[in-house]
Amino acid sequence: MGSDTRDDRYAAAERLKDTGDLAGAVAALESVVADHPEFALAHSALAAWCTRLERHADAVRHARRVCELEPADPFSYTALSVACMRAGLIPEAEDALARSRMLQSAPPR
Repeated sequence: MGSDTRDDRYAAAERLKDTGDLAGAVAALESVVADHPEFALAHSALAAWCTRLERHADAVRHARRVCELEPADPFSYTALSVACMRAGLIPEAEDALARSRMLQSAPPR
């Protein structure tokens, strides 16, 4: 893989997902974020894909990271809310949803 960019590696993980190898796709993306911890898109995909695999603690961890990396993006908090809800973290899910709504209603900077 040496010279592959993070985007190439992300695309390869998406191809795994598209062929039905969701666990392989998650493993591939976990490798990407290990090398590129600031790659919000990969963390976002991991949050969704880990939720589908019922790896809720991992999903929540990645969703929280997206919120750290993209704190002004309402969708980041909506995704965190979903991950937390599926993990049974209802108060945190409600807080994340409230944050998303607050950001959506805030005037643009």
